[in-house]
Amino acid sequence: MEPLDYSGYEFILSIGFLVLGFFFHAYLTKTNAIAASKQSKAILTEAQKEAAVIRREAKVQAKDAILRARENSERDLAAQRKDILDLEKRVVEREKNLSSKLDMLNTKEVQLTGRMSEISDQKEKLSMQQRELARMIDEETRLVEKAAVLSKDEARKIIMKRMEDELQAEANGLVRHIQKSAKEDAKKAAREIIATAIQRYAAETVCDLTTSSVSLESDDIKGRIIGKEGRNIKSFESETGVNVLIDETPEVVVLSSYDPIRREVARVALQRLIEDGRIHPARIEETVAKVRQEIDETIRHAGEDALFGLGLTGVAPELVHMLGKLKFRTSYKQNVLDHSIETAHIMALMAGEMGLDSKLAKRVGIFHDIGKAMDHEAEGGHAVIGANLLRKYGEDRIVYNAVGSHHEEMERESIYAVLCDAADALTAARPGARMETTDLYIQRLEQIEKIANQYAGVKSSYAVQAGREIRIMVEPKKFNDHGTSLLAKNIAKQIGKEVKIPGTVRVTVIRETRCVEYAK
Repeated sequence: MEPLDYSGYEFILSIGFLVLGFFFHAYLTKTNAIAASKQSKAILTEAQKEAAVIRREAKVQAKDAILRARENSERDLAAQRKDILDLEKRVVEREKNLSSKLDMLNTKEVQLTGRMSEISDQKEKLSMQQRELARMIDEETRLVEKAAVLSKDEARKIIMKRMEDELQAEANGLVRHIQKSAKEDAKKAAREIIATAIQRYAAETVCDLTTSSVSLESDDIKGRIIGKEGRNIKSFESETGVNVLIDETPEVVVLSSYDPIRREVARVALQRLIEDGRIHPARIEETVAKVRQEIDETIRHAGEDALFGLGLTGVAPELVHMLGKLKFRTSYKQNVLDHSIETAHIMALMAGEMGLDSKLAKRVGIFHDIGKAMDHEAEGGHAVIGANLLRKYGEDRIVYNAVGSHHEEMERESIYAVLCDAADALTAARPGARMETTDLYIQRLEQIEKIANQYAGVKSSYAVQAGREIRIMVEPKKFNDHGTSLLAKNIAKQIGKEVKIPGTVRVTVIRETRCVEYAK
């Protein structure tokens, strides 16, 4: 019988062990990479904490060292003088020993030359061993690649791709968790500040329904108001700039004008003419002029009272007059001056909770709608008009920037602009503060739904709860969890920019997958 050939089996076994070693090494590499990543994060966090502690301790120690250095400076100088003298003595002694040390150095130089020769020989041997090791590694790598049908670069790419996917998933989860925590903390802090401000300041929220009608004791007075051939009513309309509407409604005369101050002058003047009983062109001219002066004085007092109630001083007389005009201006049936005063109080309370300047916040709040006093006289939005007016009369940059940007018509430069926007929305959104027409309400709902439907992958959207929330259905194949979160954020941002809303709108994106099978 022929003897068994064991060399073939040994070769196969060696190849098998090499393959197992490669996969075991890949597994260890992956495990060590994950462990190293976690350990590095923990070490980095701990290092940052230790660095902060070390910096604080270093600051304290540095201050103590400076004090001690100042106290010991003179003593150290004396000691240094003594040390210099001792050093001179030692130098003299070392010069004496220098000759003997030079002889010793010559001996060591001979020994070192011999040692360098030995090291050179060892270095050459080491280089030969490294070349042999590199050749063996290349040979083993070639054998492993041949057995695994993968090159070294391909295997590395596969491992890195798997690690990248796993780390990306972990990173996305961590980002969502951090975002959720940050939003919850921010909402909690904002709710506490707003709730505290509202509790500390609670103004009436009844709408100021401004009328432009004058009651009469009897319908006979209508004829006297019209006058012979209509000369009285023509003179009254010419002096006041309003239209007098006399119809079949009993004991009522309606005054029509886009200017609320003119309408108020006409209302007071007509009441006084009716009470006086003398209604003719000369008396009308005299009464209207007198009432116009009184209304102008009332406007000035209204502005002064508003500023005095808020404790604000140093305001230009022109701004006081403009502020008083808001007493006769309404926005959705809400008196603009009362709204401005309430905004100033709420802004001051929120600024106090945040550690900001309450006086500056009140100044921004009371002036935030001052542009409405002259928006019939200038072009543009009332926020920009008000900002230009405040800048003209010397108000601080923070004040006029916050006023001009509280509707995002200018770039915000301070936190007071954000507080102004929030306080403005609070006073307008409170129940009973404002009235809204059905057309505007439906238009706002349609605008919100239109913004949501313009995004690709959105199947349908529904504005619910009177426009306070929009629910959006998306196609599940086109969005993942991260994509739905990003979509909700983008839609909310666009709604905040393009839609005027009294409060906030909650954006809910729903991604649903339904799997249906039938048993036969």
